[in-house]
Parts: sequence; structure tokens; C-alpha cells
Amino acid sequence: MRQAFPPDEFDAVILGCVNVIADEMNPARIASLRLGMGPAMTAFTVQINCGSGMQSIDIAFRAIETGKADLIFAGGTEALSHAPLVFRQQAVEWLGGFATAKTPWEKATAVAGFRPEMAKPVVGLERGLTDPISDLNMGQTAEVVGHLFGITREAADAYALESHQRLVRAQNNGFLAGEILPAISRHGLLYDHDDGVRQDTSMDKLAKLEPVFEKPYGNVTAGNSSQITDGACWVVLASEEAMNRHKLTPLARIVDSEWSALDPSIMGLAPTLCSTELMKRREFSREDIDLWELNEAFAAQVLACLAAWEDEQYCRGVLGLDSVFGRIERDRLNVDGGAISLGHPVGTSGNRLVLHLINAMRRLGLKRGIATECIGGGQGGAMLLEIA
Repeated sequence: MRQAFPPDEFDAVILGCVNVIADEMNPARIASLRLGMGPAMTAFTVQINCGSGMQSIDIAFRAIETGKADLIFAGGTEALSHAPLVFRQQAVEWLGGFATAKTPWEKATAVAGFRPEMAKPVVGLERGLTDPISDLNMGQTAEVVGHLFGITREAADAYALESHQRLVRAQNNGFLAGEILPAISRHGLLYDHDDGVRQDTSMDKLAKLEPVFEKPYGNVTAGNSSQITDGACWVVLASEEAMNRHKLTPLARIVDSEWSALDPSIMGLAPTLCSTELMKRREFSREDIDLWELNEAFAAQVLACLAAWEDEQYCRGVLGLDSVFGRIERDRLNVDGGAISLGHPVGTSGNRLVLHLINAMRRLGLKRGIATECIGGGQGGAMLLEIA
């Protein structure tokens, strides 16, 4: 670690992760040991689907706020490329029957019951991205909220194109240089930027992509959805006493946070609930928020949230407002692109959103911002930050 204090000075390590692999069941503990933080360091992993990286920050924030800790290392990590392959239920049942067969006749009968399709595995991520209550995958929920608020295919593609263009601009101007570190592969290859961005994409190219989740008439495609990728992010949270003791310079202050829940089939609208409730509690209006980071799970989902905030019936009936929340201008939202162009490593994204919001506000000379995201299973998280 490249801090001005020993790594064992932390009070705890908290790491968000969704698809924990079998070889490393508590990645927070493993990370803390590999970072030389000592065997006495308490470390635990948290999981709330897409909000896991933000949850790690929130738990740390509340612990410091109540005086239970002074210095916490909070992060998020995900390696979706390592999502396991799993057996089909039919294959599991067959293996169970074969394993318990005792006599030669029972074993022969079990072998005879094997079918070739049992050998075909299922990508665990496919199951993980399907809600067992609504029986909809995340892309289908985006289709639902897009339909509810009349989000067209053209509008979703246009938003996706803008996400790529904004990320290209951010990369070319070095806006992410202090935030995203270069990676070196085992074979010595240097990767100095994320390569999910499509510099040459266009509305024509996006329009040629077929719907993925609701064929043939859906609007959600691979081009206007977040990318499946790997990633990790860490932040240091410190009390005022810890900052003085270790001579740390704060980047921002966490003001408050909020978590909300709703029907899983419309999980994409959750940012409107948690963000609005957070602002109501702090008596802030839309104009008081200088910058927004709203995770780009799907273009249709982001646009549905923006439309919901301008819908009087939704704002009065669902959000409990006296009038419409109003329009969030696009120059205040995801100014450097987002998960559509950068990727959405689910356990990491909430952490990255908070960190990037801080860096973007500092770069643009802004004071106050909200990082928010929808969460698979019908939840949402929001965090309000101010530049120190």
C-alpha cells in the first residue's frame, strides 16, 4: 500500500463482492493479508448485488460516524470472467443417484439414465442475473421500465453512443489517469486503459444489433447495456482524528446515504426512490445537486429514471413529492460515461461510482453530488457527498 502510514493502522477492511469464487470465500480477508495488513486485521466481505461496493463504504462511514472506528479500507471487487460453470439440475440429480447406487445393477441402471444434454453446463452468471421472485433477468426488467416510460430504441442507442463518446473524451484528456491504474498481464502486456469503449461506434452500428432479452421486439441490446467485465476499487475512509494523526488530505466528505427497495420487476427505478428520500431528509432540491453518477446498468433504465423524475403522477404517488422532481440536465449526469462504455463489475461499481463522482466534482470545481444505482432484486442505493 502506498499510504503514509503502516497498513496495519487500519481498524478494518470491508470489501464488496457478488460472485465470490470457491477458492477465496472471503476476499476481503485474503486481500488484507496479501496487502500486508497483518493477521490481526478484521476483514469481511459484503454482498447486496450491484450495490456491494457502495455498501462497503456505507458500513465504514457509519462505523466512523458512531465512533467505533477511525480508519477503514473499503472497496469492491469482481471477476465476472471467472463466473463458474454449473451443472443443470437434471445432471445434479443424476450424479446424486449414481453416487448412492450400491449394487452393480443399481449402478448400471444409473448409467443408463445419463443423457448427453446433462453434460452441457450453465454459466453461473446467467442464473445470477435472473431474479428468482419475478423470474425476470436484469435485461428484462430494463425492458419493463423502458416500456412504462416510453423509452424508444433510438433513445436508448443515443444514450449508449453518448456514454462511449464521453468515455473516449475522458480517456483522451487524462481525466481517469489518477483513478484507473494500468494493469500488467502475466505475460508482461501493459493495459493502460479499459478497452470496452467503442471509439468507432455509431447510431447506425448500434441500430444493427438485435434485442438480447425480448426477441424480436425488445429495445435492450448488447450495445445499450452495461458490459460484463472485471474490476476492483478501493477507498480510504478516515475520521477527523485519523486525518490529523496521519496527516491525510481529505478528498470529500460523506454527508449521508440511503437504501430503498421496490418490486424486483422494476428494480431499475430504485435510484429515484433512494436519491429522492436522501434529498428530502437533507432538505435539498434538485438544484442543490451539482453532479450525478447514476450507474448505467442499461440505457433504458437510466432514461426511465430521468423520465420518472419528470412524471407528475410518479413523483406525487410514488416519491411523495408535492410536484415533479424535474429534469436532471445531461451535463450534470455521468459526465465521463459509465458502465455502458466502461463496464459493470457488479461488486465494484458502487465503489467506483463514489470515487469517480469525487474526482469529477474536484476537476469541475463543483461542491455536492449524488452517486446512485439500481440493485438486482429490487433495491437501490444512494450516497451524498460534498467536496472537502
